[in-house]
Amino acid sequence: MTRIIDHPILGKVEDRDIISFQFDGNTYKAYENETIAAALLANGIRNLRVHEETGTPRGIYCNIGHCMECRVTVNDQANVRACLTAVEKNMVVESGKQHPNIVKRMVEQR
Repeated sequence: MTRIIDHPILGKVEDRDIISFQFDGNTYKAYENETIAAALLANGIRNLRVHEETGTPRGIYCNIGHCMECRVTVNDQANVRACLTAVEKNMVVESGKQHPNIVKRMVEQR
């Protein structure tokens, strides 16, 4: 895991417990109270979902909860923002899947 381990304001990382969580069926380590986005980035994961229409990969963009690009499924709850949600022990996270664009399909059928 690659992280800043001694931050002047947040303190030392080793003062926090290491927990396990799953992402797309694989088990990863995270520090307690870090966001899902930070934990995934530290484990080398950059692609969090695919674009609804084009299927192109998406990842962390703004990292402050505005853009919605980091949406994942957490414990079967869809559209959770990874940048705002703290990872928890044994949490099951799945990448966002490409779903059909129902509005576009309805317009095309007219």
